[in-house]
Amino acid sequence: MSDYEKTVLVGAASETIVRALTTTEGLSSWWTRATGSGESGGELRFWFDQPSPCVIRVDEASSSSVCWTVTSCDFLPDWVGTRPEFAIALMPDGTTAIHFRHHGLTEQLECIDMCTRGWDHFTASLAKYVETGQGQPLGSPGDLARRAADD
Repeated sequence: MSDYEKTVLVGAASETIVRALTTTEGLSSWWTRATGSGESGGELRFWFDQPSPCVIRVDEASSSSVCWTVTSCDFLPDWVGTRPEFAIALMPDGTTAIHFRHHGLTEQLECIDMCTRGWDHFTASLAKYVETGQGQPLGSPGDLARRAADD
């Protein structure tokens, strides 16, 4: 029963990565429209193609780790109680590793295939955003092409 995990290496400073993970502007630029506070103890609301948002509590937001807990998600109830986590580490070659682990997102969940494809896309979108300032968030041409290929 393994959690979904993905590591991407980027040519970006940890401060840039933390801003991408803790500001609504950053999150909206690589994942989906976000509102709320990305600071430790804050709450974020992520808007997908649904009438109500996915609500996430920010458990930690530091220079080396951003950890969340999903508290409400009407359209993906399997996510409630899961814990997405981003670990940020400077590598010896000067790149920065972003290790993403979605604790509780396992093969036992009904959404695993869709969620795996989504996280594969959005972790790549995060990497592109922190390196170039241009991600592929929900509804972008890159995201739409991915969804069409999945159908």
